[in-house]
Amino acid sequence: MKKLLLVLTFSIYSSLVSAGLRLPNFFGDHMVFQRNVPIVIWGWTDSNEAVSVQFAGQVVQTKADLDGEWRVRLKSMPAGGPYSLSVKAKEEIILKDIVIGEVWLCSGQSNMEFPLHEVENAQAEIAQANYSKIRHIVVPKVIADQPKDDIGKSSWQIADPEHARDFSAVGYFFAVELYKKLRVPIGLINASWGGTNVETWTSTVTLKESSEFENLFPPGYKLKIDSIASARKASINATIQKVQGRLADSNRVRLWKDFSFNDGHWPLMQLPGIWESQALSKFDGVVWFRKEIYLNENAVGEEAVLSLSKIDDSDEVYINGVKVGGLSNQYNTTRVYQIKPGTLRVGKNVIAVRVEDTGGEGGVYGNDLFELELGNTNIKLDGPWRFQVESVSYLNLFNNPNAHPSLLFNGMISPLTQFVMKGVVWYQGEGNTDRAYQYRKAFPLLINDWRKQWAIGDFPFYFVQLSSFHANGGDSNKGSAWAELREAQQMTLSLPRTGMAVTTDIGNTIDIHPRNKRTVGTRLAAIALNKTYKKNTACLGPRYKSMRVESDHIVLSFHRKGGSLKAVSDISEISGFEISGNDRQFSKARTYIKGNKVIISSENVARPVAVRYGWADDAGLANLYNKQGFPAGPFRTDSWKGITEGAKYNISEL
Repeated sequence: MKKLLLVLTFSIYSSLVSAGLRLPNFFGDHMVFQRNVPIVIWGWTDSNEAVSVQFAGQVVQTKADLDGEWRVRLKSMPAGGPYSLSVKAKEEIILKDIVIGEVWLCSGQSNMEFPLHEVENAQAEIAQANYSKIRHIVVPKVIADQPKDDIGKSSWQIADPEHARDFSAVGYFFAVELYKKLRVPIGLINASWGGTNVETWTSTVTLKESSEFENLFPPGYKLKIDSIASARKASINATIQKVQGRLADSNRVRLWKDFSFNDGHWPLMQLPGIWESQALSKFDGVVWFRKEIYLNENAVGEEAVLSLSKIDDSDEVYINGVKVGGLSNQYNTTRVYQIKPGTLRVGKNVIAVRVEDTGGEGGVYGNDLFELELGNTNIKLDGPWRFQVESVSYLNLFNNPNAHPSLLFNGMISPLTQFVMKGVVWYQGEGNTDRAYQYRKAFPLLINDWRKQWAIGDFPFYFVQLSSFHANGGDSNKGSAWAELREAQQMTLSLPRTGMAVTTDIGNTIDIHPRNKRTVGTRLAAIALNKTYKKNTACLGPRYKSMRVESDHIVLSFHRKGGSLKAVSDISEISGFEISGNDRQFSKARTYIKGNKVIISSENVARPVAVRYGWADDAGLANLYNKQGFPAGPFRTDSWKGITEGAKYNISEL
């Protein structure tokens, strides 16, 4: 028996290390290596197998270790190509059309993920995408409880009209500007995930070493995704059992849209309202909602419009068993459906809505219209609706990248850390606005962590300051979490070799994903060209230096390195400034430029003590620029306590 166990153990071990020759999944045709640094190539093969690597006239021999891992280091090379890469053991892998140039990692959340095909003038931009030397690879979305050594399957794509449409738009415009000025190949590695916080992109080792986050991890605690997923599945099943007993069979579900179906035994849920905050915590799947309304003879003859706010993700809508509308995978789209004559009846009518959610929050939500409009009559539909679960999706039992720190570092960043790059462009922060004050520590921690993980020195790290968005309508007097997050980003510039692109002037009050990504990319590129590539190009807007109180007004001075001041409209009057006395109540200021100074006053503030500029969630009206066309970033002269101070990150899946 012991001998059989030994044989089985050896067999399992052999299968693990005898998987054949393999390169990391982000190696492939059309890839880009970083120029002017040693080129590192690695992979896996059989235990102790001899490996030969040939690239651009260089030949290097090595041998895999007992685990089948191998690694070679080639001499640095200037920009050029295309070349072929041959890796040979018992098998041979040949990669073609490899170029050498500048490699940048593009990371963050949805505004970095935002694809080229959704930007302003998308069709024209895609049609003009003819850059054979610009390449892009997407790191597949993966969470992991331990650092992984490879990403999921992916491939490098060339910036042509067929493929550029799916590039990160910010990354694409950044690359185009670099290519125009440098005339070398540009490689973009796109590792981004919408809605994520900074902690999920930071390694556990670094978080544990930080005084700010070390208390997150109890002694002996170790994340186990599989055990959490099993516990969640059991919890979901228990919830459904409590709400409705067992799931209905398909024959019965087919009746749920019908006028005559009796839903009297169904439980109630308030709509609009995300179901996770009500009876269906952490639930993904399909839920039906039904509501009865009663109409008189006059109302039935009117044209009708059904408005159901927003639905996450997909819906089918029926009135009296007749389908009247539905959208698929459009979680952020307002539902408005025209009702054909003859659909509504005198007396009782039944609205049935089938909602499918594939991940994250689900249900009917939002503050848009939620009513049935019949001519001049509006019937409000908000309130209790009958509901019933049709089916459960167990695919995302643990697929929340924010549920625990380091999940995306482990799954999407750790596998890249052996690959030499030039630097990082980063667009993230919306996911941390509720803890903006803590971002002062969390964001620099991530930058230092990544630099430590790559071990190639303080590589350039350039990031986008949050754009303008109404969010919670925050301002100087109510408090603004978005302004506090922008301030934390500004403070991060104290780290070496960092740079920040200001974008408050190109945001969208009602859309957290502004479509002008060209300006974002070109501003990041201007920073890189100036700071990394030493081009004599402007890249920064006016930067606040100091203030001086003079009787009933305040004089602000700006660093001359930011260039001469102007308003965007070329007039001396500028907007976005507020002034306050000791009562800390801010008033809109009268503002004008005098040389390289800005004079601030208000008839409402006789003894001013503080000034704020662009201090609001939506700071889009702020219009101070320099003559090079770069905007000033939001700032304040006071240090009064904000609304996010004291808010701390907590692990949600312990």
